Amino acid sequence: MPSLKEKLAALVPVKREEVQAIIEEHGDRRLSEVTVAQAYGGMRGVKCMVTETSALDPQEGIRFRGYSIPEIQKLLPRAAGDESPLPEGLFYLLLLGEIPDAAEVAQITAAWRAEERLPPQVARVLEAMPLDTHPMTQLSMGLLAMQPESIFARRYHEGLAKSEYWEALFDESMVLLGRLPLLAAHIYRRTFRGGDHIAPLPRHHDWAENLAHMLLGQRDAGFQSLMRLYLTILADHEGGNVSAHTTHLVGSALSDPYLCLSAGLNGLAGPLHGLANQEVMRWIAGMKERFGGGVPSREALTRFIWETLESGQVVPGYGHGVLRATDPRYIAQREFGSRHMPDDENFRIVSLLYEVVPGILQQHGKAKNPWPNVDAHTGALFVHYGIAEYDFYTVLFGVSRAMGVLASLIWDRALGLPLERPKSITTEWIKDQVVRA
Repeated sequence: MPSLKEKLAALVPVKREEVQAIIEEHGDRRLSEVTVAQAYGGMRGVKCMVTETSALDPQEGIRFRGYSIPEIQKLLPRAAGDESPLPEGLFYLLLLGEIPDAAEVAQITAAWRAEERLPPQVARVLEAMPLDTHPMTQLSMGLLAMQPESIFARRYHEGLAKSEYWEALFDESMVLLGRLPLLAAHIYRRTFRGGDHIAPLPRHHDWAENLAHMLLGQRDAGFQSLMRLYLTILADHEGGNVSAHTTHLVGSALSDPYLCLSAGLNGLAGPLHGLANQEVMRWIAGMKERFGGGVPSREALTRFIWETLESGQVVPGYGHGVLRATDPRYIAQREFGSRHMPDDENFRIVSLLYEVVPGILQQHGKAKNPWPNVDAHTGALFVHYGIAEYDFYTVLFGVSRAMGVLASLIWDRALGLPLERPKSITTEWIKDQVVRA
């Protein structure tokens, strides 16, 4: 059976020819017009970059190579006896645009698990940092500490042909994805469990199962299933989000994947991006403390939400920059919780919030999207299985997101996308060209 890299090598020239033909025949066609508000407003909605791996529809949510989240849950291979898809299968889909079979997924598992090693300098760098350093800072530094071993950087300096950049990116990405669970678990056990590290499982165990084991050391089938689901559904969210765009931007300078992914995850660590999942649980914990614990009444919850809004804050986990409907990733987690923890206190609170918050936000009138996003549910599931340290949640998000941004980075180099360098303007220019025109 051909390997993933061999299949990708066969696909690359086909896609290169397709893209080149589009550029030659339709390169002058306009995709969008940019308004002054978009220039000042974070380039929101400006169609100005290509990301092959996924696309985000405001109503339907994310589609991975055309497949919705319910479809990938149904179609991607699963571990024996589990309901959740294997993340390795999604990586295959992102790269090739095809649903893999079990044998093809097993190849990826074997390739990633074979790279399960942290260079000795990584532990030294982490141990030199204060114990209260945020886990996302540790993740970024851990990645940068691996950079001296970069395959791409070495081969580039040896004179790598431009047509072969993608191959070095692929090789590097497979190594990096193999190492990430070990790095994440090392950070968790160092920061929150007294440095009592847990050895990996034998290599026939899948990628997410092994991460679940290295985090908590317990073979809980529910937690393993949650990790498979979570790492799959958060892997990609088209190219305009901060973590994906930053990885792509840094990669356009031909920086190696360690530098690119570290930069992208630094963006993910912002409270308006991936850090939101920890803010949700902090908000829920504050609410429980306010009302003496337990599940508050609908009336008390309504009052607390209004107090949050009237104080000038937002309800964390609700709203999204693009989505205008309930996030399918939220629904996938909600369905998981309904099966595995229907009586869990935090799950019941999250469910009650789903019933109450959208109506209040609509009444409040300032939210463009009153519906929950993926962050609104993540923490309740993690706390149920024993990951109660909110600051760590974004690290797990980062392990997942690495699959999407690295798959995109491989295709960036395969298609020969250039250095990204948009043109900026000044307020004075806008006044001259628009206001005074």
